[in-house]
Amino acid sequence: MPGSLFARPRPGKVTGLTTHDAVVIGSGPNGLAAAITLARAGRRVLVREAETTVGGGVRSAELTLPGFVHDVCSSIHPLVPGSPFFRELPLAEHGLELVHSPAALAHPFDDGSAALVWRSLDETAAGLGEDEGAYRRLVGSVCESWFDLEGSVLGPLVAAPRHPLALGRFGLHGLRSAAGLARSAFAGERARALFAGFAAHSIVPLERSPTAGFGLVLLASAHLFGWPFPRGGSQRIADALVSLLGRLGGEVVSGNPVDSLDDLVEDVVLADVVPRELLRIAQDRLPAAYAARLGRFRHGPGAFKIDFALDGPIPWRAELCSQAGTVHLGGTLDEIRASERAPWEGRHSERPFVLLAQHSLFDPTRAPEGKHTAWAYCHVPNGSTVDMTERIEAQIERFAPGFRELILARSVLPPAELERRNRNLVGGDINAGAATLRSLVARPVFKVVPYRTPVPGLYLCSAATPPGGGVHGMCGYLAARAALREAL
Repeated sequence: MPGSLFARPRPGKVTGLTTHDAVVIGSGPNGLAAAITLARAGRRVLVREAETTVGGGVRSAELTLPGFVHDVCSSIHPLVPGSPFFRELPLAEHGLELVHSPAALAHPFDDGSAALVWRSLDETAAGLGEDEGAYRRLVGSVCESWFDLEGSVLGPLVAAPRHPLALGRFGLHGLRSAAGLARSAFAGERARALFAGFAAHSIVPLERSPTAGFGLVLLASAHLFGWPFPRGGSQRIADALVSLLGRLGGEVVSGNPVDSLDDLVEDVVLADVVPRELLRIAQDRLPAAYAARLGRFRHGPGAFKIDFALDGPIPWRAELCSQAGTVHLGGTLDEIRASERAPWEGRHSERPFVLLAQHSLFDPTRAPEGKHTAWAYCHVPNGSTVDMTERIEAQIERFAPGFRELILARSVLPPAELERRNRNLVGGDINAGAATLRSLVARPVFKVVPYRTPVPGLYLCSAATPPGGGVHGMCGYLAARAALREAL
């Protein structure tokens, strides 16, 4: 296990006319991670949040009916226990309790069976029949080397790796396409489809590199850390981070947007925003060449999300699905592959790959007694205006006949509504940028220190920087470490 990430705290300083050493724009998990990293190093930090509720991508609300708690954006969080940043924090002391379902994930098939990912690698492999040995070798090797890999996987790809041999071994498979690796590594459709579902979290066509790496990392995280979620809703992550920041002397002010750097008196600014937003608030300060590179930043497909209030648990044909907090609905490798290619070509899949979470089976605080919730989304072209409600519900009904009869209410969040609630979700892009190999290396532009902008004291700390999307806090942590080295 790696040692502490944080320097010994030291007294803060007074800068100009303010008592803050730095300001962080945005209170998403990366913004709060940046603020906590600065505060733990003894700096005085202010977080300014435009919305009235803190949290960015980790917010919860009663989106359907009173008493039903839904997650507005992110919902399942393997990298909260798995992130080097989060592992250092005493968030349980600040009210965060993670719930682990018996199985991390279920992937049902049309014959009424399902493949399950359990915390045990061996138990998972045993359920894959002829591919038991192949799964154990492929995923087990990533699990065994994870703590040598995490610094590279959860950091800038252009940085010199601390464990180059481990990274090289991972790259032999991780840099491949998910479709290619699934077909060469596994003989059976169950293992191929299971792997494809994990790789599809990349929101990149599965014929492209490095989608295999996404699948391997997420499968390893299920075995190493589980796929938990916060009791009471994802908002509890933000609330715990804000509470810890307050204990460290930091401040968070909501309903306090920053529309221009001229509004700030602090000399050091960390912006938890995507490139488009940085251009909006800082374009008059940014060199033209850098601004032009930011303007070419590519966003990936969007998400079309539905939250359901249900009159009972989802009636899965494969009963084992009731053991998992997360369910992947997509059938075969070929079906998932076709679904994930469609948004990149401006099309909408008739049978979309659906990612579903059923929290209330394991967290009764999410719904009134006897009732349940479901959280589901699929991938669509960026900025899509097509209503995918019927197609998503058809996919759930396909594997759980009678599901529609249980719907009491639904909340539909198409890409435009996701973006309205969070400016970083441009066109519904929940990864803050396409996760292609090129985009992962040059995120948001190609630089050895990608968090530093050409403006002295201005840093990017959003998921548009390495390592990208997900609730891990590493973008904020690494940006803050850069600011501590260079400007504070």
